[in-house]
Amino acid sequence: MINNGERAEYKRKYALLLAARDTDYVKKMYGGYFNVFVAAFGEEEEEMWDMYRVVDGEFPDKNELQNYDGFVVSGSPYDAYGDDEWVLELCFLLQIIDSMQKKVLGICFGHQVLCRALGGKVGKSHSGWDIGLRNVKIIKDNFPFNFLEDLPEIPPVLSIIECHQDEVWEVPMGANVLAFSDKTGVEVFTVGDHILGIQGHPEYSKDILNNLIDRLLNQNSIEIGVAEEDRSKLEIAEPDRKHWQEICKAFLKNAYIYPSFN
Repeated sequence: MINNGERAEYKRKYALLLAARDTDYVKKMYGGYFNVFVAAFGEEEEEMWDMYRVVDGEFPDKNELQNYDGFVVSGSPYDAYGDDEWVLELCFLLQIIDSMQKKVLGICFGHQVLCRALGGKVGKSHSGWDIGLRNVKIIKDNFPFNFLEDLPEIPPVLSIIECHQDEVWEVPMGANVLAFSDKTGVEVFTVGDHILGIQGHPEYSKDILNNLIDRLLNQNSIEIGVAEEDRSKLEIAEPDRKHWQEICKAFLKNAYIYPSFN
């Protein structure tokens, strides 16, 4: 477990449940995925963050869960519907956290494993890999809460970096689908006011994605033509990282949601 200092009484406390191992590139450029996530979703003066490498079987003690204000589940190269021991343990942990009504933000694999843990269905995408920038359409009528009320107006369409070949097939009972794209039917979902799943990567920069594309090519997971097309799109457009990160921060900090849209 990584701890970035003694907790002051006024500071919120969050835990990153890391479901992927640091790549050499991310370690060299960012010092690891922990720093990527805290830079995207954290507030240095107001919070402290711990990290548990769940992919390696490192989990928070069940008796310490109440000490956290929220949890973030990262992406992963593993399948959220798989039977790896750590994936099953993560599902059980998320069920406990859900029962405590603690905030949980799931990103990519985290989005999918949250869905599975809470009774939804996930599996391989019927349309194959989704890599690069994707326009996501917000279903504003499905936002039942007010965690965005203090934010600037959120556009009805936001672009986000995607890198996945699995997806949510069915959301859990009682969930709201908040966004979709022409590639993926469930880009964002919530359960109550404490669960938020996002299929894309609001924490990623374009250079992290380019490095991922290189690795997928080297592993023969994607064809060179697909990689070249994805890179060309990245050169002419930018993801709406600021809006996505504001949404994630607002969710983690606040209890209720009410967005305003253009």
